[in-house]
Amino acid sequence: MYLDKEKKVEIFEKYGHGTTDTGSVESQVALFSYRISHLTEHLKKNHKDHHTARSLTMLVGKRRKLLAYLKEQDIERYRALIKALGLRR
Repeated sequence: MYLDKEKKVEIFEKYGHGTTDTGSVESQVALFSYRISHLTEHLKKNHKDHHTARSLTMLVGKRRKLLAYLKEQDIERYRALIKALGLRR
């Protein structure tokens, strides 16, 4: 499996406020970004996989909504997260 428990804990430790902080916006966006990059690589090899393409589109939408919420609440946390994940160019 591409996303095991150890990888999730690593993501939550790096971007959240500890291993049990799974609900913060930063940790959710980081997890979504990891999943998005994995699905993107999968679709490069399997371009006819329409189910995964739809899942990827929905996941990108979820991440966009969370980032919009974070930008509205705290612009500094938003900028730090964007810089840490390298999302915007």
